[in-house]
Amino acid sequence: MSGQGDMTPGRLDALDAFRGFTIAAMVLVNNPGDWGNLYSQLAHAKWHGWTFTDTIFPFFLFIGGVAMALSLGRLAAAGADKPQLLLKLARRACLIFLIGFLLNFIPRFDLDTVRIPGVLQRIALCTLLAAPIVVYCGWRMQLAIIAFLLTLYSALMLFYPVPGIGAGVLEPGQDFGAYVDRMLLDGHMWVQSKTWDPEGLFSTLPALCSQLFGVLAGRFLLTKLDRTEQIVWMLLAGLLFVWLGVVLDAILMPINKSLWTPSYCFLMTGWALLLFCAFFWLLDANPYRALREAAARWARPFKIYGMNALFIFALSGLLAKMLGFIKLTAADGGAVSLGRALYAPLRGLPIGAVNSSLLHALLFNACMFAVAWVMWRRKWFVKV
Repeated sequence: MSGQGDMTPGRLDALDAFRGFTIAAMVLVNNPGDWGNLYSQLAHAKWHGWTFTDTIFPFFLFIGGVAMALSLGRLAAAGADKPQLLLKLARRACLIFLIGFLLNFIPRFDLDTVRIPGVLQRIALCTLLAAPIVVYCGWRMQLAIIAFLLTLYSALMLFYPVPGIGAGVLEPGQDFGAYVDRMLLDGHMWVQSKTWDPEGLFSTLPALCSQLFGVLAGRFLLTKLDRTEQIVWMLLAGLLFVWLGVVLDAILMPINKSLWTPSYCFLMTGWALLLFCAFFWLLDANPYRALREAAARWARPFKIYGMNALFIFALSGLLAKMLGFIKLTAADGGAVSLGRALYAPLRGLPIGAVNSSLLHALLFNACMFAVAWVMWRRKWFVKV
């Protein structure tokens, strides 16, 4: 590979590796042995602020946007019918939504209380809303839509008087987005809060912007610029977005994942661009053969994970729920969950509670990777 970018990119190794890195990080932070003993970066920020864990979801949306731009670019170049493209994307979004929704039924199959929002559901909504924008709008119109959505979101969050609370209150359950969710999803929100949902409807608008920023990055990769030049411009954009996130945190709204504030949207897009550039240079644009081959070996586990990301996402969520609701009989005659029983030997190790909890997450991740590896070896790729 020469490192030149004067051709339309096919499947990018960087995108698969970045996706795999993100799914591995998701499995890690979602499956500790003990939620009460975590390293701070492996837990979400309490409210305002951010941690490593808070980067994972926007990375998924950014990656989805890049992939959407690249795949639609190839299909459009081949003369694909636009309404058919939209129908295909709508079917994919509906299936992703259905998978996430069905997971929310476990372990209680109760239509009256089942949570409707969720991570997969938000990914599905963003895909569904982004599809016509990607298919019918140029990059200038896409930028205008992003600006409009972030402006609308900010105006309503800061200036709409929430009944009984007032305008501009950004505390849990008191913001405009939570007010909308209570009106439309009352009784079907996150069980830990009940009055607001971290994947609620209104905060999906700025989350959509995170995906559209990924679309713009993907469109940029389709240009005729040299790949090295593409990386330089994306690095500069990433640094600019990180700076904008910090500035908006100070002057507009705090960085907040649950609210998906504009500052959070820009900051996480910036980090996504910077990390993607690292993968892109190492795996796709690197002119040094020995280094590129070494990077490919190092990144192979991530690529294996990334080839079946949605399946591993759903399977890990299902297994985590099963570990919680399957009960065993304890030595004292009581009941203990399967997860607690499996964690007990790790908890007894002389390495500290936090490290025991982390070891559980690493072992769970290793099990998920084993599944991904078997599927990769047998060429089983689950696509929707």
